[in-house]
Amino acid sequence: MADSYASHAEAHTLQPTRSLLGLKRPDHSTGLVDWLTTVDHKKIGILYAVFGLFFFLIGGIEVLVLRLQLSGPELKLISAQTYNQLFMMHGTTMIFLAVMPLISGFFNYIMPLQIGARDVAFPRLNAFSLWVFVAGAIVLNISWLFQILQVSGLFSPEGGTDVVPAVGWFGYAPLSTGQYSGIGADFWIFGLQILGVASIASSLNFIVTILNMRAPGLTMMRLPVFTWMTLVTSMLVIFAFPALTIGLLELMFDRLFGTSFFRVDSGGQPILWQHLFWIFGHPEVYILVLPAMGVISEILPTFSRKPLFGYPIIVFSGAVIGFLGFAVWSHHMFTTGLGEVATAAFSLLTMAIAVPTGVKIFNWIGTLWGGRIKFTVPMVYGIGFIWMFMMGGFSGIMHAAAPADAQQQDTYFVVAHFHYVIIGGIVMAMFGGIYYWLPKVTGKMWSGSLGYWAVGFVVFGLNLAFFPMHYLGLLGMPRRTHTYLEASGFGPLNLVVTIGAFVLAFGILLVVIDIIKTIRGKHLAGNDPWDARTLEWITTSPPKVYNFDATPIVKCRDAFWYAKHGDARYRLDYVDDHGHGVHMPSQSWFPLMMGVGMCIMGVSLSLKAGGVPLMGYVGIAGICIVALGNYLWLFEGPGGYHLHPEPDESDASDESSTGTANP
Repeated sequence: MADSYASHAEAHTLQPTRSLLGLKRPDHSTGLVDWLTTVDHKKIGILYAVFGLFFFLIGGIEVLVLRLQLSGPELKLISAQTYNQLFMMHGTTMIFLAVMPLISGFFNYIMPLQIGARDVAFPRLNAFSLWVFVAGAIVLNISWLFQILQVSGLFSPEGGTDVVPAVGWFGYAPLSTGQYSGIGADFWIFGLQILGVASIASSLNFIVTILNMRAPGLTMMRLPVFTWMTLVTSMLVIFAFPALTIGLLELMFDRLFGTSFFRVDSGGQPILWQHLFWIFGHPEVYILVLPAMGVISEILPTFSRKPLFGYPIIVFSGAVIGFLGFAVWSHHMFTTGLGEVATAAFSLLTMAIAVPTGVKIFNWIGTLWGGRIKFTVPMVYGIGFIWMFMMGGFSGIMHAAAPADAQQQDTYFVVAHFHYVIIGGIVMAMFGGIYYWLPKVTGKMWSGSLGYWAVGFVVFGLNLAFFPMHYLGLLGMPRRTHTYLEASGFGPLNLVVTIGAFVLAFGILLVVIDIIKTIRGKHLAGNDPWDARTLEWITTSPPKVYNFDATPIVKCRDAFWYAKHGDARYRLDYVDDHGHGVHMPSQSWFPLMMGVGMCIMGVSLSLKAGGVPLMGYVGIAGICIVALGNYLWLFEGPGGYHLHPEPDESDASDESSTGTANP
């Protein structure tokens, strides 16, 4: 893949320029410096995906240790404290460091191509979002390093042994206040605050890009569904993350400065934390689900050889899901004593959100109905998504009924529900999306049967791991407990769950091996291996640095499909640049510099909370680095350079490669 980018880089020469302060801009088009300073949405998307997959494996290893501990009654493989640390880091890692960056990788890479744009609206802000995300991930996970130093006797913070966060991924107060937790909670608080900055910045960027940079003729109701879901998801992030940020700020003030937002001994209200967290937390479910629905809405029509059934209804139902997602947060709190009226209202609203979700499922089935279905690996993942997501949805409807929820609350039934949604739904869709767009990203086609074996192990493993959890929950096994008595009778089912977890892990390992094998393979994909429908398949595989030789003019929905198979009215035309060429943005060091500053700031302030000397000064140094990076960024000037695209040989050869590479 790096060779592919290098070959495109040879087609142009970056123009070294200087900022308004006389500083030379980076002008590398290959190598490490290029990746560190890039503002290209495609490279940033790849980096997001690589980081997401890395943390996905880290989170997977953490949960395998947990499952080994629970595979039999009264095992002592790890201590209760280590169990708490692992299950908190597993939840936080999977949601914030694995699935969200994977989704952001799809948004970054695919969305601008789907709307015929050359990049996102603010390329440097895009790079800033990436490096700030990396900073937040480091702050969260560096706590493991200090744990090792503590065990070695080289680090002794104030507040006991709780160096790695151990209060649950939801951080419920008062457990997360200073009275009951050590500096691990500070790493978690600062890490999530930094991650929130990255998410909001990238979401603003996506919204502006979609609203302002669409190709001529690409009206809102001609947008691909994946791009629509990118827009709705970005809006959700903008409105949901501030609630979490406010809660984290108040929690930080309670811990560092002795305020009393959540401290009961000073008149605080711990229930306030639950409201703030779930006002963010429930829309977060749809922040993860809606992109998955967008991916599936691209895969199913392509391999059914039919247009998406009920396009306007699917778009509208996606927007309704996003809206209702903010109205159901309290169904996580039915057992906290909200009162009859509030409980009844949120119960009805939670049931109502099943309606637009069900509409989408019927539309996907309608798309499959009567289609000439090709059971490629992405299609198998797409069909598996519908099945698994429905399994999670049905148990979700049970939680909407307050009496049933009171029985299931804090049992393994809840664990089964959200793992069917997250792994069975979202991760299945993400894997389908990887197989669908990997030929476009790499220019290589996956081949052989490894992908089919992988999806088989994934589906079998996740059902073996999560379906028995329903029974464990109904039998009364509580979640968040590191062991159980033999007399409870939970042992056999827990052993099955653990075996299923390892089968699932093996399937995921096969996916990773297949991705690496594809990248290193020699089987060229061609520009349009699926005979697909949307604009990203017009350009070369991988796309050139400027995406399109000329901007396409769109005349209908599924423009590329009708240009190939419709009548002459839908023939694609292109915008004439009148010889001006393509204006490309310059690279920059300053997004990376600000990310480094935020990382230093987050780690040092967490250590200062643990009583480590001089960390306050280090934190101030981090703040200064962020401020200096921002100042230099302001005076960097617009920069940029012009390219004059020339027809690529791969364009001419694409006709022969289309269809022949399709396994």
